Amino acid sequence: MPHWLQLMIESLGPLLWAAIKFTAPLTLLSFALGLILGLVVALIRLFGPRPLVPVVRFYVWIIRGTPLLVQLFLIFYGLPSVGIVLDAFPAALIGFTLNVGAYTSEIIRAVIASVPRGQWEAAYSIGMTWRQAMQRTILPQAARVAVPPLSNTFISLVKDTSLAAAITVPELFQAAQRIVATTYEPLILYIEAALIYLVMSSVLSSLQTKLEARLGRYGGYIEARS
Repeated sequence: MPHWLQLMIESLGPLLWAAIKFTAPLTLLSFALGLILGLVVALIRLFGPRPLVPVVRFYVWIIRGTPLLVQLFLIFYGLPSVGIVLDAFPAALIGFTLNVGAYTSEIIRAVIASVPRGQWEAAYSIGMTWRQAMQRTILPQAARVAVPPLSNTFISLVKDTSLAAAITVPELFQAAQRIVATTYEPLILYIEAALIYLVMSSVLSSLQTKLEARLGRYGGYIEARS
């Protein structure tokens, strides 16, 4: 058996374990919390009290205008200088959540704003309150339109979690770095890590396509593709 293949087989277990134990939880938690944060921010931007609008606009501006790696460094390495010390995983979770929240807020804001005004008027005409109209009429329509961009954000997040290695989270990429430090085979190990990311992204892309097709039967937004 070739040396490179033997090395890839031997390192596959530790890399997959790091992906299962750290990469997957970090991705899922960050996306779920970021999605909630994004919804709150989007609703404030559209319907919130006027004093809060500049605050959330400033948050989105800061997050979208600075690199994710810098944000992670500020949280993990910068906050201890003001007395706030966080472990690596919580620091990464906060960083990714804030980043996802800013980007998803723009997606959610756009899809809610794209729902025709007549839908609001129809909901009010049958006696719905604002809350009922949002929950039963506006958000279901907006959710179908938001699936493609939100899915792309989730897939990007899977790959972006590799940045957590820079703040010592022992996820997939850092696991590869540790094996490289003992085997001195960076090309083989980094290619293997890239292939694992590629497989995960491909599976998620396939699931996204199926979800879009299923929702498209009811929403009609991808019917032109068939």
